[in-house]
Amino acid sequence: MLTERLAVACLRVFLVLLFALLVVFQTLSIPGQFEHMARTNPEGAAQRWPLTILGVLLVLCAQVVVVATWKLLTLVSQDRIFTDAALRWVDAIVWAIGACWLLVSGFFTWVVLRADDPGGPMLFLLVTLGVTVVGLLMVVMRALLRKATALRTDLDSVI
Repeated sequence: MLTERLAVACLRVFLVLLFALLVVFQTLSIPGQFEHMARTNPEGAAQRWPLTILGVLLVLCAQVVVVATWKLLTLVSQDRIFTDAALRWVDAIVWAIGACWLLVSGFFTWVVLRADDPGGPMLFLLVTLGVTVVGLLMVVMRALLRKATALRTDLDSVI
């Protein structure tokens, strides 16, 4: 039990740090990077705003996952992880990963159609496959949580 509490406490610290870093990326780094790219490469300036919006939305997806993970940790510490409340937060994670997958897949398609060398498409293929695997893994984890919740409910009714 002590190990679980320590792990939850450490994870909370890192989630706060991750969220803070994501806010910095969302508000300063991503817009600043694409503004700099538009200034140094005027022929690509038209891509500044679409890429900025894409970057900000991807970070927003990550922020949703961080917040939902925080909420799940709260449920774990309250021994309420096998409840419908937990399923709602896992659903939020699945939807955020699904939105991320749509954004990354769309960008992957855009990169493939414009690419003149295989480096960019290969990189975004790797990212797209990674997001796909994480999304499908979360769907499986959600199914396991549903089954465990049903078993816990059955066990509670017997006791």
